[in-house]
Amino acid sequence: VRAGQRLASMLRCTRAWRLPLEGLGPHSPSFARVPVAPSSSGGRGEAEPRPLPLSYSLLDGEAALPAVIFLHGLFGCKTNFNSIAKAFAQQTGRRVLTVDARNHGNSPHSPDMSYEIMSQDLQDLLPQLGLVPCVVVGHSMGGRTAMLLALQRNLAVRQYLLTNLVEVDGRLAWRLNLDALAQHLDKLLTFPQRQESYLGPTLFLLGGNSQFVHPSHHPEIIRLFPRAQIQTVPNAGHWIHAERPQDFIDAIRGFLV
Repeated sequence: VRAGQRLASMLRCTRAWRLPLEGLGPHSPSFARVPVAPSSSGGRGEAEPRPLPLSYSLLDGEAALPAVIFLHGLFGCKTNFNSIAKAFAQQTGRRVLTVDARNHGNSPHSPDMSYEIMSQDLQDLLPQLGLVPCVVVGHSMGGRTAMLLALQRNLAVRQYLLTNLVEVDGRLAWRLNLDALAQHLDKLLTFPQRQESYLGPTLFLLGGNSQFVHPSHHPEIIRLFPRAQIQTVPNAGHWIHAERPQDFIDAIRGFLV
């Protein structure tokens, strides 16, 4: 609950934030405009939102091995996993994909935002890239997207400032689609109700100092993922991959053996 309150407070503060470009100096970074997709759920006769062409980065590797997909959390982007992705590709020889979720990073903006449509975005992208089957590693919002992706498609799931700014009409604004995130924040802070289970091996990696996954959540995790391993990384908070990167990589590599 407190985590949700903090996120809601951050959204309220950042939605109105704007900064003029003038006076930033000659060494200021340049920004590209973010594509905007029209709503596909507001018109008549269109009951389901359409998948969006997500922005991604793919590191080459051995095609015979399942690729590893990294999904960032709320307010994040694919560059959050840059160093992890490079290290993982070098240490395992696998192809590694990092992806910007819709309304994040360089992916298109859309008023449609839910775990169902984020899962659909990936179901559209991964076959196009020839990355099915694959191993999906998600952090926070990305972890919930990975969970739903596994439940829906039976895929194998093993489970800030400058990068989020963009130029809009001569002013700096958030690259994030804060209006869509704020409108659907309640959906992003909860996991969709599902009756089916994913019977493949799954890893839930928790930070020892994080309060995001409570022991009371474990029974539901086991119901949805009966073969789940729940592993804790000591001295880490919610951002395990940033705080303990080698422990993060070692845990995933150990799980894949």
